[in-house]
Amino acid sequence: MSSITETLMNLVQQTAFCNISVGNYLMIIVAFVFLYLAIRHGFEPLLLVPIAFGMLLVNIYPDIMADPYTDAAGIEHAGGLLHYFFTLDEWSILPSLIFMGVGAMTDFGPLIANPISFIMGAAAQLGIYLAYFFAILLGFNGKAAAAISIIGGADGPTSIFLCGKLGQTGLMGPIAVAAYSYMSLVPIIQPPVMKLLTTEKERKIKMSQLRPVSKLEKILFPIVITTVVCLILPSTAPLVGMLMLGNLFRESGVVKQLTETASNAMMYIVVILLGTSVGATTSAEAFLNVTTLKIVALGLVAFVFGTAGGTLLGKLLNKMTGGKINPLIGSAGVSAVPMAARVSQKVGSEADPTNFLLMHAMGPNVAGVIGTAVAAGTFMAIFGV
Repeated sequence: MSSITETLMNLVQQTAFCNISVGNYLMIIVAFVFLYLAIRHGFEPLLLVPIAFGMLLVNIYPDIMADPYTDAAGIEHAGGLLHYFFTLDEWSILPSLIFMGVGAMTDFGPLIANPISFIMGAAAQLGIYLAYFFAILLGFNGKAAAAISIIGGADGPTSIFLCGKLGQTGLMGPIAVAAYSYMSLVPIIQPPVMKLLTTEKERKIKMSQLRPVSKLEKILFPIVITTVVCLILPSTAPLVGMLMLGNLFRESGVVKQLTETASNAMMYIVVILLGTSVGATTSAEAFLNVTTLKIVALGLVAFVFGTAGGTLLGKLLNKMTGGKINPLIGSAGVSAVPMAARVSQKVGSEADPTNFLLMHAMGPNVAGVIGTAVAAGTFMAIFGV
């Protein structure tokens, strides 16, 4: 009888109920909230579902992220499943592959047709540079501040990439979760800022149809951008290079199989690996602290100022062009593709249901992707990485 009791006690002691803290329960509740937002309200489910599930798993079973180790007897033990997924993040493999997929899925035509979009994409990086200085003021060192500030680009892969390159893997979890959370919440965060900075008359502005872009232009664009950007900032090659390679697959028309693989099967596999591994960095011990709260707050500040920077430059260009540019498209300069462009369209259509801004907003949106990668490359150059 005693052996049965002992066995049952051993089983009970092995359950998660006896091995997780109050903090873990709190993070499990957060995971449930994220799953609810993703499934019930459709807040970027491709991102939030794997992130939330990774968060759920690591707070129930922390060893799923355990590092491999060698015990006292010299026996090697493998690490947890999600540890190996996360290693691909640290090595910058998954972020770079995500960029290839984005390039293969995205039409750069609106940016080529309206090169002024580059300026709006650059202006939307304002939040990144402001957040850098705010982070310094809050006590972060230069590299940590740079890694945190990239959240303002609303670009999860670039945030992860820069964290790894600057050796800030200890902050990667909070930074990545903040970046992806703000990407998912673009439809909630951006509209109030956009409406605050624009008048109803400006939001009703209808822009003229974009000029047709030739096939030759679309083929040359990724080649020229890669050459120019990577000559100036070679450290951006993994991101900009993969983004433009994916787009070249798309536009060349001679590698349809590669285009389909990069934009579908590979993209979704990488999203699963990256999302679950990012979520798995949010154990209670790593996430529930003052540093994380600072990172989340700085990310929000960066994102709001990035949206404001793009919108305000849109207003300036509106004045300079005699009212031909709707300032709303400037807010799409943050690099959440194509979510930010859709928000520009939504806010514009609320002012005038016949207004169609999506394609115009895609120009600054794509420029923002490039701009955020350039910002990351600039920080790497500053710190000699």
